[in-house]
Amino acid sequence: MTAHEAANARRIGVYVCHCGGNISDYVDVDKVIADIEDAGDVVVAKTAMFACSDATQQDMVADITAQQLDGLVVASCSPKLHTYTFRGVAARAGLNPYEYTQVNIREQCSWVHTDDQQGATDKATALVRAGISRTRLTTPLEPMVVETLPRTLVIGGGIAGLRAAIGLADIGLGVTLVERELELGGWVRRFGPMYPHGKDGRALIETLVAEVRRRPAITVLTGAEVVGKAGSFGNYRVTVRVGGEGAGTIEVAAGSIVAATGFDAYQPETGEFGYGIEGVVTLPEFKALVDEATAPLTHRGRPVRSVAYVYCVGSRNTGGCANAYCSRFCCAATVQTAVQVSGLDPSIRQFHLYRDMRTYGKFEPLYTEARKAGSVFVKFDNDAPPAVARRDGGGLTVTVRDLLTHNEELALPADLVVLVTGMVPRDNEALVGVLKLPAGSDGFFNEIHPKLRPVETVVDGVLIAGACQGPKTSAESVASGLAAVTQSAAILKKGFTELDPLVATADQGACTACGDCLTACPYDAISMTETGDRHFAVISPTGCKGCGGCVPMCPENAIDLLGYTDAQVTAMIESLVEVPA
Repeated sequence: MTAHEAANARRIGVYVCHCGGNISDYVDVDKVIADIEDAGDVVVAKTAMFACSDATQQDMVADITAQQLDGLVVASCSPKLHTYTFRGVAARAGLNPYEYTQVNIREQCSWVHTDDQQGATDKATALVRAGISRTRLTTPLEPMVVETLPRTLVIGGGIAGLRAAIGLADIGLGVTLVERELELGGWVRRFGPMYPHGKDGRALIETLVAEVRRRPAITVLTGAEVVGKAGSFGNYRVTVRVGGEGAGTIEVAAGSIVAATGFDAYQPETGEFGYGIEGVVTLPEFKALVDEATAPLTHRGRPVRSVAYVYCVGSRNTGGCANAYCSRFCCAATVQTAVQVSGLDPSIRQFHLYRDMRTYGKFEPLYTEARKAGSVFVKFDNDAPPAVARRDGGGLTVTVRDLLTHNEELALPADLVVLVTGMVPRDNEALVGVLKLPAGSDGFFNEIHPKLRPVETVVDGVLIAGACQGPKTSAESVASGLAAVTQSAAILKKGFTELDPLVATADQGACTACGDCLTACPYDAISMTETGDRHFAVISPTGCKGCGGCVPMCPENAIDLLGYTDAQVTAMIESLVEVPA
């Protein structure tokens, strides 16, 4: 080693996780250690049954301290799970958290190569070598500290948004509540008794609205929409249009934003399970009918003596719909409505035609209660869905093959056919464009991680709550609304927050002001400025999300991404190829 190399040598610790067999069953972790322990700058090389366990974290802290490590590589699961865990380990040991690299050898290696242990092991070794190469070129970085406004903008006045607004006000934060409709309450405002508590939805909303009005810290804007956003995390300036198209706008200052925009009900196509035939209604329509009814139950002036429910309409790819997901609430909501119908008139015959019954968790007793009240459950195959037709002389006939009676074909007479429709994402295209909200393939908003960061999005300070992120019951929507309250409090109550320094930087001397980076940035974090007769790009460090989209667009290579610089990425690539470029 030359004197120059010795002066620039790093002291890196590498830990390869067994993950309780998730990795070690398909990757020879001991061989990975043997292959990399002689790599340059590696001082510590160990395996761990669970790298994220408290015991292993303590061992890492001890090694970093005793061996004076200045770099850390952990080869385990996805960085989405434990990046902050191991950054915390580094910080507790006095190592800069941004000189740590997590290498994913579970999702990206062992889980996708279960049939090739040798190949999986070689790939894991290469990935770890790449992680070492990146770590070798890391430099200490410090989080950016930004001041925050003690105020939150809540978008959506349904049960999740109302409960979030009340919670935020109760912990001392100002709240602006923006609702697109003229009346607060969302879907729950339309409901009578709801499962499993039997409380009246309208009464619940009236109580929450009264609580909102009691709190002067909450400003309510109805008939309003968010149409613009400027500023950055902690100091957003949001433009709200009040009164519809052509009306005026106001600017609202907020430290964080909670999107609780709710859902829409699936609307069947004409002819889908008989929809369009008189007497074929959706679950929301039937629920409204039952909530308003007094015995006897009638529909358009005619008594209802039999009801057939067809489940999974618009969910789980039934009837040609595009929705692959289960809508969660539908089974329990339908069974609870059937119990409500039996309470009105026990003599009404009720047939439930289902693929799978999912009254999950604490709602299971509803299924038993419905059966005891006389409901008949008929299971059909997905490849042989029920057919609905109008019969001569009036009324409807539902034809179905019952898997529970050896595929016997049944012809069920019904006065009403209820299509059990699920939740679909609301049309929020304009809001998505303003807030840069990430949406999944199903159209619902995406959180960073469903367990570890369930209401946070990749946009700092923009949170999601309620059914806008996926089908939820009212109780689950309230719980996520309160989670958004807790997260807002964590970042706003202390008056400042820290942002990752892994952001893009522009070399003003190399920039030619071509503007390609402006169109590449999805977060509007780049602007053009001038000094004298020179124009060049400037990147807002608080507005940048570190996505790196602008880096390859620059023809002059004037943009680099801290933590993933061109030099680091090049070094990683060269570590992965058999013959270095």
